[in-house]
Amino acid sequence: MSTGNGTRRLDWILSPEPSNRDLPGPGTGLTVGVLALQGDFREHRVVLEGLGALTREVRRADQLEGLDGLVIPGGESTTISKLMDACGLADPITAFSRAGGLVYGTCAGLISVARDTVEGSPPTLGLMDIVARRNAFGRQVRSFEADLVVEGLGPEPLRAVFIRAPWVESAGPGVKVLATCKGHIVAAREGGVLVTAFHPELTDDARIHELFIAMIRRREGAAPEPAGAAQLRAAGEPGRAVAVPANR
Repeated sequence: MSTGNGTRRLDWILSPEPSNRDLPGPGTGLTVGVLALQGDFREHRVVLEGLGALTREVRRADQLEGLDGLVIPGGESTTISKLMDACGLADPITAFSRAGGLVYGTCAGLISVARDTVEGSPPTLGLMDIVARRNAFGRQVRSFEADLVVEGLGPEPLRAVFIRAPWVESAGPGVKVLATCKGHIVAAREGGVLVTAFHPELTDDARIHELFIAMIRRREGAAPEPAGAAQLRAAGEPGRAVAVPANR
């Protein structure tokens, strides 16, 4: 269920109504971790599971083993950085990425994976050749939504939710810009790292998560989605997440 502007309501996410979660989706056969130290990790799990992927909440280094990808969610970047250090996760996440694991950072996650920040803090993982500006669009009261055309997602605009959002202040030559907002980079990728300054997990449009899954498939040479999956999903609304409860 949508609020009318693309933002998902909690009762939609938690809806007990039957869904097509048993139909094969683009994420079938993949296991994607979501860093679950702080922030909106649960919402990412709902979207990924709606696309057929198995998910795992990551709070310890050993929980990175066997993952096909890792999402670092939005939240508070300084808190996430401190908790990663406290849990001994910063170096293992860096090693996971360097070994070919795919990483997607949203909002605070974008800051986490950056080479640096304009402000010089918090410490970052240096997984992507970008410099992030924290709270670039303003504080909580300046939160907003915008329709963005994101390269690789087709012509239909994506409704993007910006909450105390950063932007990419500068990017290295190997970084591919996917979307801008108000003249600033808000979505980009480099190698096996994807970032968005906005929160796609808060809408019913799953195309950004589908893009991340496609990146995993290409990087790992994984088999394509099961035969007939696209036809089965065609009975529903393509490109949209299926609402399913996250695993406990």
